[in-house]
Amino acid sequence: MSPRRSLRLPIILAVVMIVILIILTVGWVLLALFGALANTRFAGLNWTLLSVGTVFIAALLAGVIIYLVFSIKTINFNQRQANFLDSVTHEFKSPIASMKLCLQTLNRRQMSHDERESFHQYMLEDLDRLDLLVNQVLSAGRLDGAPAEDEEIGEVSLVDVLEECSETVRSRYRVPAGTVRLSTEPCCIRTRQVDLELIFRNLIDNAVKYAGTEPEVDVVLKRLANGNVLIQIRDNGAGIPKTLRNKVFERFRRLGVELEREKPGTGLGLFIVRTLVRQLGGQVRVRDRETGTGAVLEVELPRKLVVEGDTS
Repeated sequence: MSPRRSLRLPIILAVVMIVILIILTVGWVLLALFGALANTRFAGLNWTLLSVGTVFIAALLAGVIIYLVFSIKTINFNQRQANFLDSVTHEFKSPIASMKLCLQTLNRRQMSHDERESFHQYMLEDLDRLDLLVNQVLSAGRLDGAPAEDEEIGEVSLVDVLEECSETVRSRYRVPAGTVRLSTEPCCIRTRQVDLELIFRNLIDNAVKYAGTEPEVDVVLKRLANGNVLIQIRDNGAGIPKTLRNKVFERFRRLGVELEREKPGTGLGLFIVRTLVRQLGGQVRVRDRETGTGAVLEVELPRKLVVEGDTS
């Protein structure tokens, strides 16, 4: 079912009901008004009926509008869930098919040591891809629950986390070392390290994945005048339209049609980022680059998390 067709019925039904209710409201008001003016003996009763009836019809009209809004939200969420299932199915099938082909080739052909090592490396990369997918789904699932007991809060070097996440993403996409450029100031945050790793691994992964043909990503960490910490991840891709900048943080949200996409993903990365940043008391937002094309994703963390006197 196409998105337009799935939304057409509830929208048409709600519009028809709203029009009928408006007509009934106008008719009720006119009848009661004329009755009150024509018969002064029962004017008080007519004015009472007019007031009560108008309130009830207005409440019914508001209910229809609320029904329309919730119906559209529910249908859109179901569509995002369907897209999520499509993407996850594809993400699972692709590395599994690749590993199966590698194993079949290794069993049926005599290969040199270098060739076997190459096939083993391909399979390890496919396993890493599956592991990343599973971890991302599990991470999204645990956001609604309480943190695990083994997730202790401690002092975490934000610079080290950014460097580690950048190296992980760079290795995954096999891009040159200079693709992700870091400009940082020494800063330690008191929180769970796994939360910071999830936030910035997803943001840097997203920036590299959607960057230009020759990806260029800048990661900037700086302290603000109010004591907060600002981390900016800039890419040189096509950017994100202003009308969609809030929607990209929704669960299962991916722009475009799932089966026509060239980029892998589940639509959970930015949802995880926003949820974790909010739990830390911070904000995440999307901006345009000052020059050129691309997007800037900013994470601002409150000063209450900053370990003062850090010299790392």
